[in-house]
This record gives sequence, structure tokens and C-alpha cells, in this order.
Amino acid sequence: MFEFFGLSWETMTLFEKFYWCIAIPSSLLFILQVLLTFIGSDSHDIEADGNPDLSIEHDTGIDFQFLSIKNLIAFFTIFGWTGIICIDSNLSIWLTILISTICGLLMMLLMASIMYFMGKLTENGVFHLSTTIGKIGTVYLTIPGNRKGSGQIQIDAQGFRTIDAITDNNDDIPTGSIVEVVDVLNNDILVVKISN
Repeated sequence: MFEFFGLSWETMTLFEKFYWCIAIPSSLLFILQVLLTFIGSDSHDIEADGNPDLSIEHDTGIDFQFLSIKNLIAFFTIFGWTGIICIDSNLSIWLTILISTICGLLMMLLMASIMYFMGKLTENGVFHLSTTIGKIGTVYLTIPGNRKGSGQIQIDAQGFRTIDAITDNNDDIPTGSIVEVVDVLNNDILVVKISN
């Protein structure tokens, strides 16, 4: 009744059926996974405190994850098709299992490596507050003197941004003043002084 590449389902051995039952569904899931990744439903943005302009300084991106749903789908896809090829080449059952398992594990390692290095690449585009040190900005909201409170400055750092700031100056720094960033506290607030 059912035929796969010229093979009848009824004439297949249980071992062949096992590999076909793994190869077909996992291949469909793999294709679906790839399509979802390309159309972007797999992506997500991480924001710090609801502000997309800020990033945690010590964030290292995606960790190396060998065991994940994506990697398991890739494993079973390669495992299934490699097993079918080995059966078609008339290899023994144990050799088929060994070769298909090794190929599946190599695919998992490849997928985990790709995801890890893609995470490292996207990390390079993340904005870190430490890059603002030494830059000049304009006070947007008055900054109270002697760190009695925070104000905000506007600064051009990987795009135009409005960021919280404090100062060690004795006097308040009013709106419109030109300031220089001298430090970053707790990875989320700038320390500024009046620019000379």
C-alpha cells in the first residue's frame, strides 16, 4: 500500500520500519523548525529593566547547550536518514545503529556549536554602558548634586539614547548643560561631570 523510494511498507523489516518512522516525522519537525527560525518566531529580545537601550554588562550571550529540543530533532533526523542509507547499503544491524548514532551525535554537536557562536555574534551588537565613558552628552533632566538623586542625559552611543545619571558635583547640573561621562555604577547609571 505505502511505498517509500520504491520500497513497499509491507515488505520492509521491522528494523527498516523503525528507521523510516524516525526519519519522516523528525524531518518534518526539522523543516518546520528551520522555517520558524527564518521567519523570526524563534527570536527574542532581552531587555534590562524594560529599557531596550540598556544591557547587563556581564551578559555572555547563549551558553553552549548540547541537549535541547532543536538538537534532539536534528539528532533524530540525521539518525533516521543515516540508518536508512546504511540499511540500503546492506550493512549489519549493529553497524547501522553505530553509524547512525555517531552521525546523529555529530549533528547535535554541530547544531549546538552553531547556536553558541551565533549567540556570540549577536552579543557584539549589544550596547554596554561602559562604552559611554569619556563621551559628551547633554543633560535632559536636572541632575541633583552630591549624588542626592538621579537625572537623565542624552548621549550619542550606538545611537541616540537617554540614560539615568548622577554627579559628584556640589551643585545641581541643570537641563541643557554639557556633561562628560566619567564612570558607570552598577551597570545601569552613569556618573557625569560638567564638561570643560
